[in-house]
Amino acid sequence: MKRDFKNWFSKFTDSISTYGYYVDFGKVYANIDLIKVELNLLNSLIGSKNIENDFDKLFTKYPEIKKCLPLLIAVREKEIKVIDNGEKFKYNFTTINDISLLKQFMVKTGLFDLISNHLINNLVDYAMGIEVGLGSNGRKNRGGHLMENVVEGYIEKVGFEKNKNYFKEMYLKDIESKWNIDLSALSNSGKVTKRFDYVVKTKNIIYAIETNFYSSGGSKLNETARSYKTLALESKNIKGFKFIWITDGLGWADAKNNLEETFDILENLYNINDLEIGRLKDLLV
Repeated sequence: MKRDFKNWFSKFTDSISTYGYYVDFGKVYANIDLIKVELNLLNSLIGSKNIENDFDKLFTKYPEIKKCLPLLIAVREKEIKVIDNGEKFKYNFTTINDISLLKQFMVKTGLFDLISNHLINNLVDYAMGIEVGLGSNGRKNRGGHLMENVVEGYIEKVGFEKNKNYFKEMYLKDIESKWNIDLSALSNSGKVTKRFDYVVKTKNIIYAIETNFYSSGGSKLNETARSYKTLALESKNIKGFKFIWITDGLGWADAKNNLEETFDILENLYNINDLEIGRLKDLLV
């Protein structure tokens, strides 16, 4: 029976976020541990009445404190470039030993003022707060992995075992090599590199699976729908091979016309509700 797109789309969900999606505290703690000693050394400058002189002494004795300075202005890179009154400055916090240049950085960025005027009480706590903020930038990547994790859970629930009969992040060339199948129709005769999120091998069929979740819209979604439509058409006549796309998220609301075009062509286009009611199991087993 032909599926109804409107009914199918009505089952899309607005979130698959776990608690760990918002902040990866494990990563925060690990990053702070790498510079905790240096931050505690800098703590000795809090409330200093002569901070430039005290910084001179501290840096002379412990030059390694320089490595934690970028984080104090919420920068992960170890090299910072600045233009000041038409003059260019480059601070490499791995190699820099020019104390006058370092003090210029501390003055100009406001770090000396922050530390000496007791606007903070502990640089370890301050840096941890910055790490939490910077870590929020990783939510997009964590969101992608969330959908992969959801799908992987259902693949394993069906009864497949990782690296035995299902594989994660597998390239076309590796699929061809492992199972002696010609997928040149998908790679433009080897000119295009393609990697699938999951590949499931049953007795007679190789299932290549792509997953994504979009909580917000954008032009990328239209391109994604078009590219998977093309992939569906290109893979249609490959014997022993089937393409599966599992997607969800209310970000599709503004791009559902393109999604519907792919829905009409790709029989194995699923959402999370489909996984919950066992459609993946019905297909693979």
